[in-house]
Amino acid sequence: MKRLSRGLAVILIAVMSLGASGASAASKIKPSPSPKWPPVGFTVKGEIYAKVPTVKELVGIASNSKVITAQLAQKVDGVLICKKYSCGAITVASTNGCVWWEVRSKVIGPKNLEDKTITTFGTIRTTTTGTAKKVYKTILLISSEDIERGNKISNINVICHHAPATETLKTNVYTPTPS
Repeated sequence: MKRLSRGLAVILIAVMSLGASGASAASKIKPSPSPKWPPVGFTVKGEIYAKVPTVKELVGIASNSKVITAQLAQKVDGVLICKKYSCGAITVASTNGCVWWEVRSKVIGPKNLEDKTITTFGTIRTTTTGTAKKVYKTILLISSEDIERGNKISNINVICHHAPATETLKTNVYTPTPS
């Protein structure tokens, strides 16, 4: 996951360079084939399939997703968001489809540079729109914890909701753990 967090900025650069490469019409990338079902390499819990994508997989996903590319292009203090803060990603799918998705995760890492004891710095709660049955969706998990400490996103819990949302969707809320 640490490599994933640090690799998100590299992905953004790779995705942006794909668009600026000046490729001819004959060499354009063809659309990816529809993913197979059930998904291979995913963790299954009931109807939910989930997997933390590799950096290579995330590059492919981002190259086909304006949403993911825009999220990765966000800047904080002039720095790409996932180059400044600890980030993660999860790819989800459901056998029956979901009206909306909720992902809860934790940001963990060494207490400080001297004390390497692993501690929880906070939680991330991310909501997003739903998917039809057997449709994959990759969700970015973005914290406000500096990446320099070597933090990572862990304890990822995915919830597929079948009832309409009673809250605003497309949110990513980081809550620091009280000291």
